[in-house]
Amino acid sequence: MPPSNQTILTASQFVKKLNSYRSAAELKKYHRYFVFDEKKAGDGDQFIGVRMGKVFGLAKEFIDMPPNEIEKLLESPIHEVRAGGCSIMDKQARSKKTSDQRRTELYDLYMRLHDRINNWDLVDLACIHVVGGYLQDKPRRTLYKLARSKNTWERRTAIVSTAYFIRQRDVDDVFRIAEILLHDKEDPIHKATGWMLRFAGDKDCQRLMRFLDKHAAIMPRVALRYTIEHLDKKQRDRYLGLRKAG
Repeated sequence: MPPSNQTILTASQFVKKLNSYRSAAELKKYHRYFVFDEKKAGDGDQFIGVRMGKVFGLAKEFIDMPPNEIEKLLESPIHEVRAGGCSIMDKQARSKKTSDQRRTELYDLYMRLHDRINNWDLVDLACIHVVGGYLQDKPRRTLYKLARSKNTWERRTAIVSTAYFIRQRDVDDVFRIAEILLHDKEDPIHKATGWMLRFAGDKDCQRLMRFLDKHAAIMPRVALRYTIEHLDKKQRDRYLGLRKAG
């Protein structure tokens, strides 16, 4: 319970203020980027035309929103509202003031409402600190379960959450989960896997090269190209050559 002199921040307050930032020009951009490409939009997503910079700024104002109100944001059919909920979760999870109990509540909320976190941007907004940060000192079996899920966005959560570990130079999970996702059919997974492998390579290049020596020939082309971006030209050409030969 908040102190008696502290006003509870609500989902309805957030949505009311969010609506004041609506823009016809921004809505047109969303329609062009998301609505006309079903692979980029979540099922049944609606847009009201608010720039993400405004969404994130508003999330900062509402950082103390309790989980039961964040849940209402995540239940919304409006993409920017759900993005706001994910951003609030992320900001709470990043804060050193956040209690262990609240971190558990945020993690549980993310996992319970994963069907509402149904696009790459929503996953990437929250999972690194809400999921990865929570699991840092805990068993990580959940990530392996998500990596084998039939749901694209659950698989993306599995790989992108490892960014938190990678920052601590803990790279075992990213390479293991990347192996699980080697034969994935979805482009958002190829890109996320390559992104995380590239990041892991920045911390442990030799480990990345061992992974590529073993798997480059069968990796999805997009994943491979993302993975090798930070290698020198000779190394990039070598691994692309393995891919072509494979």
